[in-house]
Amino acid sequence: MIVQQESLRLSEYSSLYDLIVPSTNLLRRINDLIDFNFIYDELASKYSQTLGRKAESPIRLFKYLLLKVIYTISDVDVVERSRYDMSFKYFLEMLPEEDVIAPSTLTKFRRQRLKDTNLLDMLINRTVSIAVEQGIIKSRSIIVDATKEAISII
Repeated sequence: MIVQQESLRLSEYSSLYDLIVPSTNLLRRINDLIDFNFIYDELASKYSQTLGRKAESPIRLFKYLLLKVIYTISDVDVVERSRYDMSFKYFLEMLPEEDVIAPSTLTKFRRQRLKDTNLLDMLINRTVSIAVEQGIIKSRSIIVDATKEAISII
């Protein structure tokens, strides 16, 4: 079951982001300037609106995959780095003390929700286009390898 609106979650530690993640940080700029709600529109048909337990946010899962693309790291590495890297946690809109997902969740997300390999490419291309329009990145060049997963932004 997918829930589009997540409630505002507060933590006494949230102010750490302002101290640790500078406003010039790439992930902070991307997160602050890009509205990722288009992910819900693109993936709504892949989820049940009423059945099952609450699903992990598709926006957060997509952001995990985007971090993999930007930093060219594995599922295990992106999840592990998200455990301690505050810029990753900020980008993923996690509370500083919040625990990360299991790496297998990303595999399930790709297999069950992104069965169409072109969908992931389309979502990443749309994000890159928005980032270029906002001036966050300078180039539109994307290098895609044969697995359709590992993408590097130049």
